[in-house]
Amino acid sequence: MVVKDNYSLREHNTFGIEAKASRFFEYTSVEELQAFVRERAASGDESPLLHIGGGSNLLFLKDFEGTILHSSMQEIYVTANEGDYVYVRVSAGIEWDAWVQYAVDSRWYGLENLSLIPGEVGASAVQNIGAYGAEAKDFIIFVDAVDLQTGEIRHFTAEECRYGYRDSIFKHELRGRYAVTHVHFRLSHEFRPRLDYSGLRRALEQRGYDETNLTAEQLRQTIIEVRREKLPEPTELGNAGSFFTNPIVERSTFERLLKEYPDMPHYEIDSTSVKIPAGWLIERCGWKGKALGRAGVYERQALVLVNLGGATGEDIKALCERIQADVKEKFDVAIVPEVNFIA
Repeated sequence: MVVKDNYSLREHNTFGIEAKASRFFEYTSVEELQAFVRERAASGDESPLLHIGGGSNLLFLKDFEGTILHSSMQEIYVTANEGDYVYVRVSAGIEWDAWVQYAVDSRWYGLENLSLIPGEVGASAVQNIGAYGAEAKDFIIFVDAVDLQTGEIRHFTAEECRYGYRDSIFKHELRGRYAVTHVHFRLSHEFRPRLDYSGLRRALEQRGYDETNLTAEQLRQTIIEVRREKLPEPTELGNAGSFFTNPIVERSTFERLLKEYPDMPHYEIDSTSVKIPAGWLIERCGWKGKALGRAGVYERQALVLVNLGGATGEDIKALCERIQADVKEKFDVAIVPEVNFIA
């Protein structure tokens, strides 16, 4: 285990925000985490506690006056092979894209569309990460977690996780209560590419790939290239990827907007609701490539807020609020941050 006091979190958030934690505890096993929780409970320590992954979905607004927990567990274990499917238990501390690459190399299929999403495996089960028509919930069957109040282990079924669009029970009534230690996935032995997302087939055609004999590695590399064209590397320009979730609006709202903006991209959800790209709304408000002090909107993708150098969490938050206000005023649509603000 690693225990450090007055610890810099700059390397633990992809915005590159300089913030410190009173204490940092990195554990190498479930037993170490359980021992920490039980010792903390026995001592009566009631200071704030926060479990983090790769920090790709966090915005620290100030120093964290408490303990940051982080997993360094790195296990991938096949629990079963049944028919067309393989069942795999993956440690929460593994980098997400490293897990996707491992799965493709092992000929376990399904995760290709989720390539190059930043963060760690544990966060995928909390955030229900998604891209190009796929979501983590499509493949998660169980989540193992430790109760941060008692140290007890709990196994959540996918149904108990109550997954929704970029959402789960861990972001609501169980927020901060559990630390995800392992995520169980069901992947296929047969490659069945999902190509119905807008622009994906076009990107494959531009690279000379024929979808009739497409390989998983070709699909993965295409998605990686497309993502890199749109998103800056956090090591070069601090960011958290997509900062806002795409708003899902009532059909009446969508029809009102479509009359005024016939070119508005959209995605049908059901008979009563439609998803509108938040990036399009932000760009139409004139924010693409613009800055507010040391925080800015990425010039290639309006959905991405960036640290232009030396920005604080409050700088990013101020930009977020200005953008929200402008989108609300222009379209009467509310956009919500996907990033978690840590005050």
